Amino acid sequence: MNRLKLNRREALVGIGAAALASRTGFAFAQAKVEPITIVINQSPWLASFQTTVELYEQETGNQVNLDVNPFDGSLQKQRNSVRAAQGDYDILIMNSGWFAEMYFGGFVTPITDIDPSFKLDPDIFTLGDTVYFDPDKKTMTPQGKLMSMPIQPLIPLLFYRGDLYKEKGLKVPETFEELFANAKALHNPPQMYGIMQRGARGPNTVSFDFYPYLFGMGGAVFKDQAAGDYSVVLNDDKGKEALDYYLNLAKEAGHPKTASIDQAEIIQGLTTGHAAHASIVVAAWSQMDDPDKSVVAGKIDYAPTPHLPGLQPGPALGHWLGGISHNVSDDRKRAAVEFLRWFQTKAAQIANAKAGGIPVSAAAYNDPMADDPKYRWMKPLAAALPHAINPYAFPEASEVISVLELGLNRAIAGEISSAVALNSMADEIYKVMDKYKYRTAALPALKA
Repeated sequence: MNRLKLNRREALVGIGAAALASRTGFAFAQAKVEPITIVINQSPWLASFQTTVELYEQETGNQVNLDVNPFDGSLQKQRNSVRAAQGDYDILIMNSGWFAEMYFGGFVTPITDIDPSFKLDPDIFTLGDTVYFDPDKKTMTPQGKLMSMPIQPLIPLLFYRGDLYKEKGLKVPETFEELFANAKALHNPPQMYGIMQRGARGPNTVSFDFYPYLFGMGGAVFKDQAAGDYSVVLNDDKGKEALDYYLNLAKEAGHPKTASIDQAEIIQGLTTGHAAHASIVVAAWSQMDDPDKSVVAGKIDYAPTPHLPGLQPGPALGHWLGGISHNVSDDRKRAAVEFLRWFQTKAAQIANAKAGGIPVSAAAYNDPMADDPKYRWMKPLAAALPHAINPYAFPEASEVISVLELGLNRAIAGEISSAVALNSMADEIYKVMDKYKYRTAALPALKA
C-alpha cells in the first residue's frame, strides 16, 4: 500500500461538484472519446460516484452511462457480460469478493495493455496491491500488470456517538474490552442500543462485519494466502474468541434481533439516534451529518476498529475496483482508460470526497480538508487503511463467503453454538479449497 505523503496539498475551493467544475481546472486536457457504460452496485457511496461522473462529463464533454443494480444483480450482470461475445459494459465496478474471479478468468484487460503510457498516480492507494495481477504466478503483486483502478477504498470504521462520550466522560476505545465497556455504559434499550451489529445472511454481509473482530484478535480464515497456504484455521482458539465476543456483545449491549439486521438497519439506527456504536463501512459517513436523514447530525464520530492489546486493527477490505472488460471494442477500451486517467487525479478525488465519497488518493487525506470537522472521518480512515486486510485472493471466494454467511447467521440466531458454527464452516471451506486443488489442510474440531 502506498504510504501517505507528508507534504500538505493546496485545497480546492467550492463545496459541490458543479462549483468545482466551474472553478477548478484539471491537470490535463481530456481526449474526446466514445461514450462508455459502467455497471455498478447500489451502495451508500453511489450518489457521490454519480456526482463525480457528472463532473467528468461537464469537464470533458465525454459521456458515461451508469447501469445501477443491487449488489447481487451487479455481479450477475458482470458475469453474463464478460462471457458474451460482445460485452455490454466497458468498466466493471468489482467488489473485493469477486475481483479475483475477473482477474483469473481473463475477463479484465490490463490498463497498460490498452495504453502503455498510462501511469498510476503515486498518491493512489493500491489496497494490498489488489490492482495488480501476475497471470503466470496467479498472484497480486506490483510485478504483475495494472489490472484496475481503485474506485472506493472501503473498510469499516467504528462509528460512535461523540456527544454521549463527552457527556459520560468515555475514552475512545482502542481495545475490544474498552468497546464492550462503553457499549454497556450507553446501552438503554429500546431507546438506545449500546451497539448494532450485522447478523443477516447476504452476499457479503455478516462475514464482512465479523472480520474486524476476527482479524483484530489475531485470527484468520486461512493460514497464509500470500504464500499460497490455504490451510483453514478459522476454528482455532482465536476464531472462537472472536465469535464468542461478537455473540456476547450482541447479547449484552446489542439489538435483540441482531440475526436479522443488515447495513440499512444499522445506518437507520445511527441516524435516528438509537445506536451508540456500529462498526460499518466508512462510506456511510455522508448520511450521518445530513439533516434530512439524521437527527444526530454532527454527533457521530469515528475511530479505527478495536483490537486486542499488542495487536493492530484488522479491518477487512470491502473495496471496489474499476476494471476494463476484455470483450468490448478498442475504442470503448480507450474511452474507459480516459475516465480512469481522470478519476485518479487529485482534483477528481477531492471532488469525490466533497460529494460524499471516499478518496483513493493520499493527496486528499493530506489536504487541509481533512482538518475540517465535516470530514472528521478522514484521519481515522488514513490511520486504519495501512492495516486493512484483503480476505480473498482467489476466484472461488463467493463459495467461501456463502459458507461464512450461513454459519455466522445461524450462530448469531442461536441455532448452533460458536464451536459448532466454526467447525462446520471450517469443514465446508476446507472442502471448497480441496475441490479446487489449493494447498490446504484442516484443524482438529473445536470441542462443542
